[in-house]
Amino acid sequence: MVTSRPSCRRILLAISEARVVEVSAPAQTMWTADEIALLCYEHYGIRLPKKGKPEPNNEWTLLAAVVKIQSPADQDCDTPDKPAQVTKEVVSMGTGTKCIGQSKMRKSGDILNDSHAEVIARRSFQRYLLHQLQLAATLKEDSIFVPGTQKGLWKLRRDLFFVFFSSHTPCGDASIIPMLEFEDQPCCPVIRDWASSSSVEASSNLESPGNERKCEDLDSPVAKKMRLEPMTAAREVTNGATHHQSFGKQESGPISPGINSCNLTVEGLAAVTRIAPGSAKVIDVYRTGAKCVPGEAGDSRKPGAAFHQVGLLRVKPGRGDRTRSMSCSDKMARWNVLGCQGALLMHFLEEPIYLSAVVIGKCPYSQEAMQRALTGRCQNVSALPKGFGVQELKILQSDLLFEQSRCAVQAKRADSPGRLVPCGAAISWSAVPEQPLDVTANGFPQGTTKKTTGSLQARSQISKVELFRSFQKLLSRIARDKWPDSLRVQKLDTYQDYKEAASSYQEAWSTLRKQAFGSWIRNPPDYHQFK
Repeated sequence: MVTSRPSCRRILLAISEARVVEVSAPAQTMWTADEIALLCYEHYGIRLPKKGKPEPNNEWTLLAAVVKIQSPADQDCDTPDKPAQVTKEVVSMGTGTKCIGQSKMRKSGDILNDSHAEVIARRSFQRYLLHQLQLAATLKEDSIFVPGTQKGLWKLRRDLFFVFFSSHTPCGDASIIPMLEFEDQPCCPVIRDWASSSSVEASSNLESPGNERKCEDLDSPVAKKMRLEPMTAAREVTNGATHHQSFGKQESGPISPGINSCNLTVEGLAAVTRIAPGSAKVIDVYRTGAKCVPGEAGDSRKPGAAFHQVGLLRVKPGRGDRTRSMSCSDKMARWNVLGCQGALLMHFLEEPIYLSAVVIGKCPYSQEAMQRALTGRCQNVSALPKGFGVQELKILQSDLLFEQSRCAVQAKRADSPGRLVPCGAAISWSAVPEQPLDVTANGFPQGTTKKTTGSLQARSQISKVELFRSFQKLLSRIARDKWPDSLRVQKLDTYQDYKEAASSYQEAWSTLRKQAFGSWIRNPPDYHQFK
């Protein structure tokens, strides 16, 4: 936990016992992007063990976290003689770069389908929220929740909000970043190792409307160009990280409502949002490994900046085994409308738990691409149930690089032998008293064997079945007459039953699909029938 007085013109932040870094902060802000990034990097280094972290010089990973910000209610007004006391605390963290293919999915809910850092951090956050609800309901300790106006419901304390941090731009639409000519190339293009995976195809057990669409061919000459050695690539393409330095921190509003971003190429979008300042020309885009979902318009695959269409729903690819996991850009856009709590926790909440801001670490970055992907695609969604809405999400970038990111490791390893690969493990950490740490590989706790698969020991703490078990444990500690109405009006049995009974959440999700995300891939109900 870090406590600071942001009114001071300069804030001293300790990185370690021997090193201190000065970070300037405007007096009117409660926190800065660099403060959030530094807090998360420190937490990763101190609170997470070596197990599950990348092998030095040979592996890299991605990092994501949720940070709780607290400003005491009686110090809302920041004055020179009484600066606001702001507390920042990491409450969940995740690392990871992998997804399982659809053939490895299980109907028992005991495997993690998606182990990208952003998803791990969000599921870890749900675990934290469940624990806080338990504290509130049993009146044992202080909680982030206070009683709502309706029976059995709770709401977040007004002096709290949450900031999401990711060391890299989310995969999918937010990672389709323009490259401008005449820019430097301080680090290799960040192209995930699964970029050559096969495209997603429609199948009988994959629920998605519309016909199959072919996506980008990442073995094309244009795509191969993107996988050149860093020094060669520096002469031919430009880098979004420097691109950020020239305009990434400018305040820029959402895409004009009169423009359908789904029909624009990056080159067309650049002309609209002034992505290419001055005489700089968009000559290419960073490729995303995420594939267009069946039913979407699909990418043109033309050379250069027109390769991708932006604003489309995309699916994370697998190595020869297609996945059902939507891209992190799509999932984060959904959280910005439905909240991060999911369907189960909505039974106990008067309103969704939204993120107030997203901070991205130093990496290839475009402010416009981030706004388009996370908020722009849903900005016209309307008629949502009470409490739900498209949030005005603050999006910022830090100048601090994650030391175990692909770019950082690539720069340090120089001529080291062997191939640089993504770390196969994922780490989950939650601010909970019991078993806060969870290290998985291939969707199961690290060390799981074929013999132990299916046992209680072979379940991640953030798997669907374990989060459901925590939800049921919460129910068991509350007298039935104090349950919210949504849980008392009918007999509920399976995970699917409880999710569907969260009527306001399901109504909001249905509205979002109809108005913005009609091609979203959904798992068939039989994958949610466990108890």
